[in-house]
Amino acid sequence: MTFEAERAAARDVDVADIADAIESIGFECTRCGHCCRGLGEAEHTATVFPDEIREIQREGADNWRDVARPMPFGLSETDGEPTTGETFEWALQTDACGDCTFYDDENEACSIYDRRPLICRTYPFSLSIEDEGDGTTSPMGSVVDRAGPVHAHECEGLGRDISREDAEELAATLKRRAIREREEAIGVRDNYEPRDVDGVVVHDSEGQKRPDGTPISE
Repeated sequence: MTFEAERAAARDVDVADIADAIESIGFECTRCGHCCRGLGEAEHTATVFPDEIREIQREGADNWRDVARPMPFGLSETDGEPTTGETFEWALQTDACGDCTFYDDENEACSIYDRRPLICRTYPFSLSIEDEGDGTTSPMGSVVDRAGPVHAHECEGLGRDISREDAEELAATLKRRAIREREEAIGVRDNYEPRDVDGVVVHDSEGQKRPDGTPISE
């Protein structure tokens, strides 16, 4: 299935069907913070889109690297820092412990809650619009439950009662995320240009960038 076909399929999914699935699984955030932290030696890797990075920047003085880092998969590292290679996504920045830098341990809350990325807004769910597989980019954790087009990932808040209103709001956001992911993938594909340059290159829907978010010029 092409990205365009996947996008069309995501647009066709009924929000009510997604909400039904979420209701049947059940969910209530317990504010445990597990989804904001790394797992063991693995750093937190929540996908963030270029426009989401700028939205987070807009409300504060954060520069690009304060908000996001190149998704580490496929990159070579030296002393824990990526030094060479190409990647196709951005991830929220992490602290020295590998946790999301925007998680406030003292208050046990997200410090950018109103500006958090779509993947954070929809955790622990993902929307499958394909015959097999997880469909969308999956958040951290294995699939532990499924209902209709919805996959649920590891989270202690699963199985708890959720109101219809909250289920519908979450369903609409999950659909928006699935569409946005396909649009980003289309943009990455259409704007991809191999770059013979030193260091790390991030290919996103806007072109090729350095780790600090600046475009790589000809």
